[in-house]
Amino acid sequence: MDEMTRLIHERVCESLIYQYVRMVDFGEASRLADLFTEDGVWEAEGLTLEGREMIRAHFAKREAVVRRVSRHYCTNVDIEVTSDTQAQGLSYFMNFRHDRAEGDLSLPVPISLPKYSGEYHCSFARTDSGWQFRRLHVDVTFLRPPNTPQVATS
Repeated sequence: MDEMTRLIHERVCESLIYQYVRMVDFGEASRLADLFTEDGVWEAEGLTLEGREMIRAHFAKREAVVRRVSRHYCTNVDIEVTSDTQAQGLSYFMNFRHDRAEGDLSLPVPISLPKYSGEYHCSFARTDSGWQFRRLHVDVTFLRPPNTPQVATS
């Protein structure tokens, strides 16, 4: 594969990571299922979602939580294209999250500590629809302790 083709494949896979977090953060979480292959897998500790429809159903529940404001920040994205149709990726992420009172949809919201941070471990497949996630595994490295105020008290 020539260098330009490899760079294009890397960039498209990197973009999938950014699309994924943007959909979660901006109330379109159920749409992120379309970023996965039909038999794609999303997993985190204690939860494995197999297939696009299971992923869609799970993230539709997240989409329904309109009082939640979140912003995912992704960095250190490293994509390795292993063939014309396969790639692997790793990205660090941090999530700031605040749950407003029921019915309160105002912005900005107060926040101090991130809710969690960790890595996305991804495998990608190039399909007839373009590049998609084959698997996205979420590893949480840091987690805000329970009962820690979401807002700085000083």
